[in-house]
Amino acid sequence: MTRSISVFLLLVFPLCAAAQKRLVLIDQDGSGPGGSNQMSIMSLLQSPQVDVLGITIVTGNAWRDEEVQHTLRTLELIGRTDVPVAPGAAFPLVRTQEEYRVDSQLFGKVVWLGAWGQGPTTLKETPTGTTPITPETLAVHGPWVIPPLPEGAPHTRPLDEDAAHFLIRQVHAHPHEVTIYAAGPLTNIALALAIDPHFAELTRGIVIMGGSLNPQTDDPEFATDPRHEFNFWFDPEAAHITLRAHWPRIDLTTVDVSIKAPFTQAMVDAIVKSPNPAAQYIAKYSQERYYLWDELTACAWLDPKIITKERLLYIDVDVSHGPTYGDTLAWDANSKPATDVQPVHAQIDLDLDRFTKLFIELMSGPTVH
Repeated sequence: MTRSISVFLLLVFPLCAAAQKRLVLIDQDGSGPGGSNQMSIMSLLQSPQVDVLGITIVTGNAWRDEEVQHTLRTLELIGRTDVPVAPGAAFPLVRTQEEYRVDSQLFGKVVWLGAWGQGPTTLKETPTGTTPITPETLAVHGPWVIPPLPEGAPHTRPLDEDAAHFLIRQVHAHPHEVTIYAAGPLTNIALALAIDPHFAELTRGIVIMGGSLNPQTDDPEFATDPRHEFNFWFDPEAAHITLRAHWPRIDLTTVDVSIKAPFTQAMVDAIVKSPNPAAQYIAKYSQERYYLWDELTACAWLDPKIITKERLLYIDVDVSHGPTYGDTLAWDANSKPATDVQPVHAQIDLDLDRFTKLFIELMSGPTVH
């Protein structure tokens, strides 16, 4: 009898531990190789606390189809091809590249354009195929061109399902259990909300990398334009729709806190000592030394104690198509408008040592299956 109970407990406890894993859907603009987008995806995949139900891709830092290929290849290199990848929106809901070109003449230019910063299309292309391209042309291509990947082309394929319907399907399969991690422009999330008006309510909440309040920096991207942030700017209408939805909770990793979390050479040196796949991916492909925007969003969700200061604000995005189109709008409880704006936990400061330690541990650790 005692032996039977022991065997039963050994069988049940691992199942209980697995059942207690936190469920997350990753929505990301997966440019690569390396960089904040792919490393943030790996941050969640590498956590033993988390079950990643899938990754949805949206155009942002690069075009969607190229991002899908980078993401599939990352999953191959770190041994996580079990995670499905669903292509999402190729373009913002309303804003267009041509509109920006006109606006830049009237209102001035922005520093980072993401996919649009690659210049006008000069290659013959169709959604199903492109002409061959050379390294000299990689920086100039349109949405349907997929340049040769430095890390090699993936052998796996994305789902034959669009991101919005995949997100809805997963949330309905796990009602009130799934957190949405959104670290790119919010087009896929807005489309899911438009299709299913109860989508937000059926989640545990959403964590967003986006928005800017008053960052203390001389970085030219923000010093003279403190309410500008790329993800909100690239698709303002999508951010507006997402922030107005009735999520159980909204956590926002702002520019204000992100610029306090740099990716340093010392961090890289610590990570690449590990022989594990994620660490070796960083050793080969992470050339960028900038801010850990999306990684901070992921790690702060994994360990909320990383965030040492936040403000409860009511946040929206300017969709007026004027000089501040896409800027972050914010109010406190006393000044907020009478419209249906929602409370947001806007992150302002962090425990940098705690974040750095967790990030290095995640990137250095073995692949979590």
